[in-house]
Amino acid sequence: MKSRSKTKQNLILLGAVLILTIVPFFMVKGGSFTGSDDQGTAQIKKFDPSYKVWAHPLWTPPSGEIESLLFTVQGSLGTGIIAYIIGNARGKKKALKQMQNQSEKTSSR
Repeated sequence: MKSRSKTKQNLILLGAVLILTIVPFFMVKGGSFTGSDDQGTAQIKKFDPSYKVWAHPLWTPPSGEIESLLFTVQGSLGTGIIAYIIGNARGKKKALKQMQNQSEKTSSR
């Protein structure tokens, strides 16, 4: 009974994620999906035309695809590191709890 409710919950969540992912493509007709850096700079120049950019990248990727790839790899590595830290902490906590349970069992004999 419990696994059926979990399956139903997971399907509902999957459907919600798909809707949130797909709907914006149909809502924005002819929109441009540019980076927030470009949009921020455009807004600043709109209100202050004399603005000069004071920070420049050390290296610019040869194409937008390479830039997207590097951004994705960076995000994936960060996610992997965070997941490892959380999993390691959870494993240590579980092992400590098992050791405490074993010591309680041996001391009660």
